[in-house]
Amino acid sequence: MPDTPEDTALAFDVGTRVIGVAIGNRLSGSARALTTLAPDDWPRVDALVAEWRPDALVVGLPLTLDGGEQAMSQRARAFATQLEQRYRRPVHLVDERNTSREAARRFAQQRASGAAKRKDAAEIDALAAAIILEAWL
Repeated sequence: MPDTPEDTALAFDVGTRVIGVAIGNRLSGSARALTTLAPDDWPRVDALVAEWRPDALVVGLPLTLDGGEQAMSQRARAFATQLEQRYRRPVHLVDERNTSREAARRFAQQRASGAAKRKDAAEIDALAAAIILEAWL
């Protein structure tokens, strides 16, 4: 079966101190957290794009509860523009309202089940990226 456009996607949850990254596949309908990286760490983004060869890139768009733009919305849009220019792949912005809350809930479940430890909390941003990607898939 030939691949259809945008089967595999890398997603990014852009924050001021860290960017969460996740990988997902439309065929399986699933996404998983990969890593976190510092903003503007383009060599690591280059490596992730080279390794996973995504068909599309997805960026979480932080909006206010009523759907309005905020300062972080512009940061996410700027990052999305840089991704598109750098990698020449489709970039999709996805409303990320409530993803941080959902990521915290899932992380708490993982801790309760023993699948994660407190020291893994830094990866919560990658989990948020996976949730953003799930919404897009």
